[in-house]
Amino acid sequence: MARIVMKFGGTSVGDIDRIKNVAKRVKREVEAGNQVAVVVSAMSGTTNQLVDWCKQMAPLHDAREYDQVVATGEQVTTGLLAIGLQELGVEARSWCGWQLPIRTDGVHGKARIMTIETEDMIRRMEQGQVAVVAGFQGLGPDNRISTLGRGGSDTSAVALAAALHADRCDIYTDVDGVYTTDPRIVKCAKKLDKITYEEMLELASVGAKVLQTRSVEMAMKHRVRVQVLSSFEDKPGTLVCDEDEIVEKELVSGIAYSRDEAKVTLVKVSDRPGVAASIFGPLADAAINVDMIVQNVSDDGKSTDLTFTVGKADLDRAKKVVSDAGLTFEKLVADANVVKVSVIGVGMRSHAGIAQKMFQTLAAEGINIQVISTSEIKISVLIEEKYTELALRALHTAYGLDAA
Repeated sequence: MARIVMKFGGTSVGDIDRIKNVAKRVKREVEAGNQVAVVVSAMSGTTNQLVDWCKQMAPLHDAREYDQVVATGEQVTTGLLAIGLQELGVEARSWCGWQLPIRTDGVHGKARIMTIETEDMIRRMEQGQVAVVAGFQGLGPDNRISTLGRGGSDTSAVALAAALHADRCDIYTDVDGVYTTDPRIVKCAKKLDKITYEEMLELASVGAKVLQTRSVEMAMKHRVRVQVLSSFEDKPGTLVCDEDEIVEKELVSGIAYSRDEAKVTLVKVSDRPGVAASIFGPLADAAINVDMIVQNVSDDGKSTDLTFTVGKADLDRAKKVVSDAGLTFEKLVADANVVKVSVIGVGMRSHAGIAQKMFQTLAAEGINIQVISTSEIKISVLIEEKYTELALRALHTAYGLDAA
């Protein structure tokens, strides 16, 4: 007997028929003799509607009341799925985040999970009852409902799997696994059987939409084995696991891209100690995440050009924060027509020449690199957005990732 957490996203529970299909999948796991907990999102489109209603009422609304509203989507789905399971003869009970409870910090709208109290749930699961849990929500220190932010149901599922000491967390979505790159752009992309936590974290952080970054971080921290599967097809998925479980590691596992990037360049900033802190300090205070950073010192040694990237949604705020910071510079140049392309693989740790191949491949296609950043298992470059598809296809071929 295994203990399994199954998570179904919004498209998987998009209507009554799909919820009934989810109930049948869950029943199969129960009939296989497994203890099962299910985490569900709101039905597709529901959360967007709830968020929009909050904005219509007041653009600057109370975050606690916002959570009260947007958490209701998952509550509907849990109840419907529990009813569907009961209709199939499976004993089931729904749980809201506050009923377990899933305890979070007090940052409403983007709370972080602190602890999950699972004693009662485990007792019921051991008696054969399926627990249907609302993702995305918890209970703050003020005893009010809190929500975890976009994609929070993935995080709920992995956190619950860790708290339950589950054998595996199966995340069902509208794709059937993790691919070497976006198969909508590169038709010969391959589905991976296994991928390491580190690689999946890098893929998620640079634009791959399969798993939410926080959920991968939590899976890696607690060593929760996560499987990505299709809700609509019965076929093997991709296992996200420890590096030790992968016998033969690929040099490069995947190529990801993010269109959610904007570039900011400050021309002729005074080159003195503390200037970087005076730029990035206010940005951090404004909760604006800065990614890639490049600094070029001028010939006279008195000024420098400083380039960095932020999310497109934060570009206008970033420009205002920098302009209000009291810095001396000649001009600020912003460019939202850029994309970040990243090559990822644990094999980079022990092999040289990965970066060289990336740069040569892009150069051969006439693609100019604007900014470069690296980590132990990732190389990212910023290029013009119009070259996105060309860059992905060329790099996918260059690293031998095309399906046979």
